[in-house]
Order: sequence, then structure tokens, then C-alpha cells
Amino acid sequence: MAKQKTATLQQALAHCHDGMTVMLGGFTNVGSPNRFCRAMADAGLKDLHIIANDAGNDKADGIGTLIVEKRAVSLVASHVGLNPKVAEQMNDGTLKVTLVPQGTLAERIRCGGTGLGGVLTPTGVGTVVADGKQEITVGGKTYLLETPLRAEVAVVKAWKADTAGNLVYRRVARNFNPMMAMAADFVIAEVEEIVEAGEIDPDLVCTPGTCVDMVVKL
Repeated sequence: MAKQKTATLQQALAHCHDGMTVMLGGFTNVGSPNRFCRAMADAGLKDLHIIANDAGNDKADGIGTLIVEKRAVSLVASHVGLNPKVAEQMNDGTLKVTLVPQGTLAERIRCGGTGLGGVLTPTGVGTVVADGKQEITVGGKTYLLETPLRAEVAVVKAWKADTAGNLVYRRVARNFNPMMAMAADFVIAEVEEIVEAGEIDPDLVCTPGTCVDMVVKL
């Protein structure tokens, strides 16, 4: 019998702590675990090191909740322009931001999930992106060695899950979620619906339950 992965919000929050490195799925609030982000803020979590595609917005929902309420001390993301609070906190020295080209960010997370030592990419060669990074020449072309990204906890958003933790995403809301579910020590899935194990067509499963530790319906 498959292990039951369903949990309450409080049970999931018990695996989060101040100062943790956390991956948050989503793309400008599409496929973002908005309600769990709100719960993390309400729980008083602070000094977070966030890895995400973006910083959400300044309307205090989704990832933006944690930025607006100053729960993070660092952010690794591909763009932050939709949330002006990021620039404010960068300028006052309370938030360290590392910008990573979006494709590179995705591949660094994928490397973290698959155990690879890094990825070679020409993106950023000859720019500030290359500062402090190793350059490797292959076939006469120069690449940057981009190292893997992993987190202590990943919080992803899926449309549907079964009690064994198998996840189904809805269209483009899939985005960064599947790769983040492979690149963390503990994975929490915020979902809209939970069904019994065996009720989801295996062909529809994008993230298998072996990658998921807890499923929370919010």
C-alpha cells in the first residue's frame, strides 16, 4: 500500500524554519503556492533564502507576500520587476538579490534534482553574469559553468494530487514546479483537490509521489 502523504497545514509548516533555503514554484503567481506563502508569513517565518522564478508582485499575495513583509534575506530569481519592494530592499541592504537568466535558473535547478555537477551555457559569457564563474571551452566555444541549486524545502503548487503524492498540474501552471519538486530535501505540495491513490491516470502524473513528502489541500 502506498504511503499516505496527505497532511494538515500545521503539519507541513512544522517542516519550515527560520533561515531555511526554500524553493517556491510558480511564474508570476501562475502555479505559485500562494496560500502556503501566506501561511509561512502568518507563522512568523523569517530570514528566508528564497529560490524562485520571480518575486511575485507587491500586492501581498504569493511569493510577493514574503518579500513585502520582509521575511526573506536573499532571493535567487530570473526577474523581479513586477515587485518594486525588491528594489527598495536591495537599496536599503535588507535583501540580497542574485539575478539568473531564466533558462539558466531552470537548468541549475534541474541539475540539483538530478545530481549533476552543473551545466555549461553560453548565456552570460562576456557580461557581468560571468563574474566569478569558471569558463570552459568546448569545441572552440566558451561556456560558463553554472552550478546546481538545491533547497532544504520546496513548496510547489499542483491542481490535483492523490493520497500517495502523485501530482497533476494544469496547463502552464506546471512551469517550475516539477523541477523544484526534485531539487529539495523535503517537498510540500499545495493542491486544490486530493483523490484516493489509483484514481489518477498514470499518464497524467507529472510529478511522481516518490518526489513529494506532504500534500496539503488549501
